[in-house]
Amino acid sequence: MPERFSPSAPGTLRGRTFVVTGANSGLGAATARALGAAGADVVLACRNVARGEAVARDIGPHAQVRRLDLADLASVREFASGIETVDVLVNNAGVMGVPLSRTVDGFEMQMGTNHLGHFALTGLLLDRLTDRVVTVSSMSHRFGRIHLDDLNWERRRHYSRSLAYAESKLANLMFSLELGRRLAAAGSPLRAVAAHPGYAATDVGTHTGTWFDELFRLGKRVLERTPAQGAESVVVAAADPEVTGGYIGPDRFFELYGPPTVAAYSRRAGDPDTARQLWELSEKLTGVRFEL
Repeated sequence: MPERFSPSAPGTLRGRTFVVTGANSGLGAATARALGAAGADVVLACRNVARGEAVARDIGPHAQVRRLDLADLASVREFASGIETVDVLVNNAGVMGVPLSRTVDGFEMQMGTNHLGHFALTGLLLDRLTDRVVTVSSMSHRFGRIHLDDLNWERRRHYSRSLAYAESKLANLMFSLELGRRLAAAGSPLRAVAAHPGYAATDVGTHTGTWFDELFRLGKRVLERTPAQGAESVVVAAADPEVTGGYIGPDRFFELYGPPTVAAYSRRAGDPDTARQLWELSEKLTGVRFEL
């Protein structure tokens, strides 16, 4: 993947439409701003519409805000029904390290929001996509393990905020890789790309009540890496025509920072059998089937 790619030049993405979930703050807002600066039409899919509108005003007339609550499948369906065509879907939104709680549909909050909501959204928009699906994972996926027999933490004895988050991020990455395999097998021109930001100083990781808080505070002091820098991998995954799949992340010091490049992922993430079973379970839980 050439390092020369940059969407920053005005007009680079003119005429292309991107949907970015969770674009009201942090990494999502930085991604939307970068795409908008390059001339793209950007749909900010946000639960907090007021904050999303503030970001859209910064981007300009080619940005619009639509309400999307990934923790409510009815909201996902309503949002998808209002989209006519889109070039790129960026599955970015997420929650991190929250106490045990449930989505409207009864899913564990982190798995339900980060993975199942995006799984449903992607399936519902698939026939209106023209280019690719980008799903944002995390280095934390390496600590995750998919529990197919208890994906929603209904039988495990002790709930762990950090492990639940890691499991959801592993699910994000496995979903993207499996989607890529299925698109290729179907002869589809669509592409699936996963990305991770490395470390970026956003608010999402500093109020979790877990060890993530200290890790993020240390990173903020040492790396001083902004959301815009973290978004670089996501923007490359979403807009670089030479990126056709795989996993994109920073290239320096355990992938914490640096220019975007092809990133490594865990052996669990690359397990196609578990990915297939996770896919089938996700279809069952969400009621959304992909027409490939």
